[in-house]
Amino acid sequence: MPSRFLAMTPPPSSRSTEPRQVNPWAVLAVASLAAFMVFLDTQVLFVAFDDIRASFPAVSFATMSWTLSAYTIALAAALVPSGRMADRFGRRRVFLIGLVAFTLASVLCAFAPSASLLVAFRVIQALGAAALVPASLAVVLSVFPPARVPVAVAVWGAIAALAAAVGPTAGALLVQAWDWRAVFLANVPVGAGALILGLRLLPESREATRDRFPDPVGILLLAGSLTLLALGIVQSDQWAWLSVRTMGVLAAGVVVVGWFVRRSLAVPHPALDLQIFARPSVRWANIATAAFTIGFTAMFFAMIQFTIGVWHYGVVRAGLAMMPGPVVVMVLAPLLGRVAARFGQRTLLVPGGLVYAAAGVWLLTSAGSQPSYATELLPAGLVAGLGVSMVIPHLTSAAVQGLPPDEFGAGAAVNQAIRQLGATFGVALTVALLGTVTPLDAVSHFQRIWWMLLICGVLTSVAALALPRPPRPVEPVTGPVSGPVTVGAEG
Repeated sequence: MPSRFLAMTPPPSSRSTEPRQVNPWAVLAVASLAAFMVFLDTQVLFVAFDDIRASFPAVSFATMSWTLSAYTIALAAALVPSGRMADRFGRRRVFLIGLVAFTLASVLCAFAPSASLLVAFRVIQALGAAALVPASLAVVLSVFPPARVPVAVAVWGAIAALAAAVGPTAGALLVQAWDWRAVFLANVPVGAGALILGLRLLPESREATRDRFPDPVGILLLAGSLTLLALGIVQSDQWAWLSVRTMGVLAAGVVVVGWFVRRSLAVPHPALDLQIFARPSVRWANIATAAFTIGFTAMFFAMIQFTIGVWHYGVVRAGLAMMPGPVVVMVLAPLLGRVAARFGQRTLLVPGGLVYAAAGVWLLTSAGSQPSYATELLPAGLVAGLGVSMVIPHLTSAAVQGLPPDEFGAGAAVNQAIRQLGATFGVALTVALLGTVTPLDAVSHFQRIWWMLLICGVLTSVAALALPRPPRPVEPVTGPVSGPVTVGAEG
């Protein structure tokens, strides 16, 4: 069946009959709704974890931790291959498949009769998310002209911030009113709504040149290397960082990465064209993404632990305490997207990393053992929210904006995979730095995390300095795209 191609980037051989009209903002709304479901699920499970453990009292803590770890590992391993498949077979098609898989897996998780089956269903859920996230962003990129990409990606990123804002509180309320199974069932109406809208509104797009199938051995090597690296990071606290097991798994991951790189350079149709990193914007944006995501995840995870463990907040109150920062991101990210569209992402990224570092400085100098939310955590959360709104959405757009349309899915997947690995490493490093916390040394242990926030923010700014400057300011974006985008119908 002939494919449908965007009129804005038509391949030489594209054909169209009865052109259909596509509203880019409607496409963005559907893609953002599905991404919201995935990001929300990631956040709410942190607060539901203790309730899940209570449902399986005979299962050890180490085994139950795989309800979190298996999802993280599978998601990190599958993101890049899934993004490549989206470019190859169609972004709309992969998006819808991922959406169905994630929603059905959520139902299976809700009714899992044992811990082992819950872990298995979480892996299926992660594979659905791995298909859904890069395909959703690639669909958005395919319908917006380059000048408006920063705005579109900023809105997409603001939806993730909204999920972070409501996730902990929503999860706590669902667990408190029913139990942890309600957390998974909440995905069903969102997934069903996104599926109905996606079937009606999303256009299909794929790479213009359809050559041979991407190297399947390379896909397996890439998935295997990411799995080993993520496994070593996730298990580092349980196995100990310098144990033979941790070092062996991480070393094996590095070896397989080397094997993957060597094969990718040798085969004519690699799983991932490594030339993508030859572009300075892609290379430095992904380096900055790794640094910032480590600090962002560490702060989010550590502040929940701090409010519950040191200030003795309840779960719902701790979730509410986390809301102001993400709300700032939700409000400011689309507005700052217009600034990035006019002056370039670098203009926001360099100061944004330093603003985020300032939140670490505030926590280092003010956060103590006695609760004082209005003068300690609230200001830090608001400053951090400002920094995040200046950084995360614009790192994503900087990492993909310079790519040709054929590589939208792969580029988005690389950036999201790096974010996922950064998040995994951020949690593991937080646990390692906190160690065994007692009431007497809790503040000093958490100060190690606040120092990490400061360092990660500064490293983000340093990496962003290497991003290329925009050639000249473009016209400001003052409203939606003028008129719909024409997409050829399938013949």
